[in-house]
Formats: sequence, C-alpha cells, structure tokens
Amino acid sequence: MTTGSRPAARARAAGLAPLVALVLLALVLVGCSEAEEPRSPTGAADADAAGQEAAPDAPATGASGGPGPPRPAPPAERACYDLDLDEALAATVDSPTRPCSSPHTARTFLVGRLDRAVDGHLLAVDSDRVRTQVASQCPAALPDFVGGGGDGWRLSVLRAVWFTPTLSEADAGASWFRCDVVAPDGRGGLLPLGGRLEGTLATPAGRDRWGLCATGAPDDRDARRVACAEQHSWRAVSVVELAGTGPDGEDYPGEQAVQERGQEPCEQVGRDRATDPLEFTWGYEWPSAEQWAAGQRFGRCWVPVA
Repeated sequence: MTTGSRPAARARAAGLAPLVALVLLALVLVGCSEAEEPRSPTGAADADAAGQEAAPDAPATGASGGPGPPRPAPPAERACYDLDLDEALAATVDSPTRPCSSPHTARTFLVGRLDRAVDGHLLAVDSDRVRTQVASQCPAALPDFVGGGGDGWRLSVLRAVWFTPTLSEADAGASWFRCDVVAPDGRGGLLPLGGRLEGTLATPAGRDRWGLCATGAPDDRDARRVACAEQHSWRAVSVVELAGTGPDGEDYPGEQAVQERGQEPCEQVGRDRATDPLEFTWGYEWPSAEQWAAGQRFGRCWVPVA
C-alpha cells in the first residue's frame, strides 16, 4: 500500500469467509452478573418466529391411540451453553445448559416453532425446506437481539447458529428450533461470552468490545481478524450493499462487479475518517462467489486506526 496526495485503496478478493474462517483473539471472560437468565419459550414467541399460531405442547400419541412418550421439552430462551466450534456448526446438539454466570460460549436468543406442514404432509425435520426456514430465521432475528441496526452484526464478530430436534425427538413430537449467538475465534474454538449481550451493539462499549477489527489491512494475509477489544490496527466501519443478478436477483454478479461497487463508497469513508482528506488509506473487501452462495451479499469498508 502506498500513501500520497492521491488516496490509495487496499482490497482483497476473498472477503470475510464463512463462520469458520473468522480469525480472532481469545477474549478474557467478563463476569455475567448482567447476563440474561434462561426463560422458557412461550407460545407467543414461537408464533412470532414461525408466523403461525403455536400449538400447545401435548403428549405424543402411540400407535394404538393411547398416550405415547411425553413430548420432548423445547429449549429455554437465554440459556447458556459451553459449545465447541464443531458443536456450534452441527444441525443438532445435546450439550447441557450451564449457568450464565459460568464460562460459556453460546447463548440462546430465540426459540421458535418449525413449520413442517406442507399440503397436508409433515416434512422431516432434516428436510431442505425445514433447514432453509431455520437458516433464514435465526440470522434475521440476530440484529434485533444484539442491537446496532442492520449493519451492527455485520461489523461485529457475533454470529447466529441454529439447531433443530434430532430425528427421534421430532418423531416424539418436538417441533422447535433454537437460535444461539456465538463468537468464533477462527482457530478451532469459540470466544467466551460474558455480560449482557442483548442490545450490546447499540452501545459504544459493546461495539468496541465485539466489533470486527484486524491486526493488519484486509489484503495482509498475515493479519488476524480480532474482536475490537483486542489490540488492532484496522477496523471494519461500513457496509456496502451488493445487488445480485439474474431473474430473481440472487446470482453472483461477478468479482469485477462487486469489487467496483465498493471502491467509491469505501474511499469516501476513508476520506471522511482521515485527519488529512488529501492523504489517507482505506480498505474494501467483497464476497467471493462461494461466500455469496452462503448468504453474504455485502462488502465491508475498512480504515486504519491509530
């Protein structure tokens, strides 16, 4: 990178990779005296999540028409878990809850009801349609939980993961899905969560703790992605929305198109944040075709920090 009277850009073709590719430093656990206490999900919460009336829990019916085994209870909202990265990325998980005042790496922010009925048939809990429902609802609900508006979580290290019942639990009548917030460390683990997470990105302190920063420029392959609570030299400060192509607007527009889309806005962001508007540096990263297919439809503007 060079600097001079003409602004210089820094960019990288492969933007922030999927969940497992975040590279962050481990955070020191903060006490959870303000952490939310677990609470059982309500029918209203389930209905809001699924856009339908939630049916009350009831015993399953056996083949003979008599009562079968009791329906598995749904998870509790605001419950805490100590998951590893493999567990966080799995479709189902059986890790026990633990007090939120204890070290933990995942916190449930939403429990909803699966919509498995289609044309009078009950879909399998692991069907593509059911998985797509959960994969869209949990990320969509994360901004309301962590705060900071639509861009808050995209400029942070906080991410949503989700789980459904096992096949045996679904056969026994379970029809819930669970959304957890996690912060991957990019080195095969998850950062410890502490303190109050609800609305945290709406506060300067929360953004400074959980913001997305790096130890070098976006195109520096030796740089590490870190939470902004750790030592860093660059910070993601703005989001560039990217439009798709094709009949439904979902197709990847191509690397050149997504690269060009962010140059001007990110340069302006760099200029606005620089002490000298004639000599400054800035960065832009955009999604690859693989990341686009995984759901990343935006780029990020980066600026160096003192």
